[in-house]
Amino acid sequence: MTEPVIRARALTKRYGALTAVDHLELEVAPGEVFGLLGPNGAGKTTTILMLLGLTQPSAGTAEVVGLDPARQPLAVKRRVGYLPDNVGFYDGLTGRENLRYTARLNGLKTGEADERITRLLERVGLAEADEQRVETYSRGMRQRLGIADALIKQPDVAILDEPTAGIDPEGAAEVLAFIRGLAQEDGLAVLLSSHLLYQVQSVCDRVGIFVRGRMIAQGSLAELARELASERQTTEVESDGEAHAVERALRSVSGVDEVRRDDRSGLWLVTSEADVRAALVEAMAAAGLRVLHLRRQAQELDDLYRRYFHASPAEARNGAAV
Repeated sequence: MTEPVIRARALTKRYGALTAVDHLELEVAPGEVFGLLGPNGAGKTTTILMLLGLTQPSAGTAEVVGLDPARQPLAVKRRVGYLPDNVGFYDGLTGRENLRYTARLNGLKTGEADERITRLLERVGLAEADEQRVETYSRGMRQRLGIADALIKQPDVAILDEPTAGIDPEGAAEVLAFIRGLAQEDGLAVLLSSHLLYQVQSVCDRVGIFVRGRMIAQGSLAELARELASERQTTEVESDGEAHAVERALRSVSGVDEVRRDDRSGLWLVTSEADVRAALVEAMAAAGLRVLHLRRQAQELDDLYRRYFHASPAEARNGAAV
């Protein structure tokens, strides 16, 4: 198994009585995109600042590319490319000039820097806008320039805080595809922080749901789906039989908690703790009723996210990680 390049153990940050990050457990491997998913104020940015050595943890430990950010912050910054949620540039300089400035700060020689800058501008789709002043750039262009800026040092890890914030859907899709390529083609470990569920689902190998400073569910999309599958399920049933007879047959099945009819679709919705589809068919057949349609409603990651997003603080604290 590949050794993680980001590792946090019981990582905690307190500001007085407020616990911004509470005993975080996290690992990210090379070539992996890990999505830190949570609402604004959940503690995602505080976590990133601790991983970069920009703020000290109150308890616990962090390790990035084998280094302790609290003790070796400069060494960590040399190995990590960081895109903040509000990236800043010198607006009076061109895109290429801004990248040259960053390259000089990272000790790159002019010839090497120019070659690398040209490649990066092409990769992020800004080759034709490289001589335009950044003050003329759209929000999406600035975000793409920010990614190029984070990659100028050829890091081992990329940490991206809300990389698609303020970008139109088409531009966001392009940025996410580029991020996916960083992991697949370049082998970078990517930690992506976002509050946008559908974007995290589209690009991440694993996801951690972060609410009120706690990682309350974590794993691959398949693992999170299995967690959902272990919870209450809803099965759609359609029949041309008399309503009272259909309802009686459905309610007769062991394990069924609720039976109701959807007025709009006309389907019967059966709620249960386990998969009761086979038993439903048997009960309907025994009652002489035809089953025209039977399907378990799909449960998505947003079901899990909504559950924890709207949970009370006590419920969130009791959430179990995958």
